[in-house]
Amino acid sequence: MEQQGIKYWAEDDRPREKLILKGKSTLSDAELLAIIIGSGTRKKSAVELSREILSSFKNNLHDFSRVQLKELVKFNGIGEAKAVNIIAALELGRRRESAETPIRTKIKNSEMVYSHLKPYLGDLNHEEFYVIYLNFANEIIQTVQVSKGGMKSTIADGKIIFRHALHCQASAFILSHNHPSGNKNPSQSDIQLTKSLREFGKCIDLQLLDHVIFTDNGYLSFADEGLISA
Repeated sequence: MEQQGIKYWAEDDRPREKLILKGKSTLSDAELLAIIIGSGTRKKSAVELSREILSSFKNNLHDFSRVQLKELVKFNGIGEAKAVNIIAALELGRRRESAETPIRTKIKNSEMVYSHLKPYLGDLNHEEFYVIYLNFANEIIQTVQVSKGGMKSTIADGKIIFRHALHCQASAFILSHNHPSGNKNPSQSDIQLTKSLREFGKCIDLQLLDHVIFTDNGYLSFADEGLISA
């Protein structure tokens, strides 16, 4: 009886669908390798072929990570293209292991926010609006420009701000925009926007820590002025 391919399996048993439905951690080593291989042979599914390959290395991933292309192409169903895919995936994993974990800046006060934003907002003759997204330890995950305007104003869209927050799984955020005029005082619309974003942030457990008005000659911090919870 000819072996049925993966496409005939129950959806929960197909490696790709299983990863999508249940998450990557639920897959066996063979199933993960099967996704890289893509397809098996007329007699063996990609998963069975993967099991055969891993078994030849005694199911030891450390040993398998050193496999050479010439060793892989000896397996029926593994041509040069599939072997290259496997080697590339293993090399990417090796590089990830050797890569240094990036050191994230931890925001402790408004002065650090101002210093962080100088490369973004310094010496501009028009307004721009940035959001700093932070993790639970108040370390910067991302700094994102959400709008760019004219000399007197720019419009910040809350939908864009919160979409980025959800995408990077932020725990807190800091707003900032510049005043090219050098006037550090917030407008009424600045105050209202800050209040609206703070209130919505509460609904999704995202804390607004500050809104910093940036000028080349200094800044105003809503948090320092007691305006963030006003």
